[in-house]
Amino acid sequence: MNSEPAPPFSGPAVRISGLVKRYGEKTAVDGLDLDIPAGAVTAVLGPNGAGKTTTIETCEGYRRPDGGTVRVLGLDPVADAARLRPRIGVMLQSGGIYSGARADEMLRHMAKLHAHPLDVDALIERLGLGGCGRTTYRRLSGGQQQRLALAMAVVGRPELVFLDEPTAGLDPQARRSTWDLVRELRADGVSTVLTTHFMDEAEELADEVAVIDAGRIVAQGSPEALCRGGAENTLRFTGRPGLDLGSLLKALPDGTQAAELSTGVYRITGDVDPQLLATVTSWCAQHGVMPSGISVERHTLEDVFLELTGKELRA
Repeated sequence: MNSEPAPPFSGPAVRISGLVKRYGEKTAVDGLDLDIPAGAVTAVLGPNGAGKTTTIETCEGYRRPDGGTVRVLGLDPVADAARLRPRIGVMLQSGGIYSGARADEMLRHMAKLHAHPLDVDALIERLGLGGCGRTTYRRLSGGQQQRLALAMAVVGRPELVFLDEPTAGLDPQARRSTWDLVRELRADGVSTVLTTHFMDEAEELADEVAVIDAGRIVAQGSPEALCRGGAENTLRFTGRPGLDLGSLLKALPDGTQAAELSTGVYRITGDVDPQLLATVTSWCAQHGVMPSGISVERHTLEDVFLELTGKELRA
């Protein structure tokens, strides 16, 4: 264990080049390239089975690549694991905590493994764990287990932290507290890799977003830049499934696009103005469609994700 913090790392926090990972005949990650900037929050998004979890677990040193290279803070996460572990924090969705251990015991034990840990009592208070310190892990609520796993990931003052679904199962107040903690980590120069199924969380926290599908990066950039790739305004409504969108598009101006995002949920993108809205509602009336939930909204990260992968992001 180092007696003082490691010197700041000047390159990308994570550099992945041509990563390949196979399970038998299935290729989970297929030549993936990704640089994760230092000192920022990077959200890694992907539908189930896209290779996201395998990629992150390879960065954490839990899996060996079948091809390509992975460098975390300039080190090989497998070959240099002993040097790397004191410098990173890992929050696993399942917790990875002995079920019979008491919450405060586990957190204080984790703190002792590091040279310059955070103040444990302050962290317990910050994450609302003060009332359950003597409770065994298995008797904690799901939200308490989640907050304890987060505390264990950050108590060692890591240079880089991997957060897997950090707000899953949390109430709104605890969720906001977690967001504030992630922002403070960034302000302190900590690099954060965030995986989440909540698109609003990624939009709110991430400086950079990387979308993985079929084992490859299909888009990367800031949430604002990715959302600018679509129309400034979007018309969304709900109707019966399987509407004839080709017929609708014939009634709309050139350059307008229409898609059924999920069953019975439609999105119109283009120059959304009062005339376009009137045309859509008139077309619905002519075709016996009662639209509901009509809204005009900006292009969201969820829209971008659905366009890129064709899949909803599910927990």
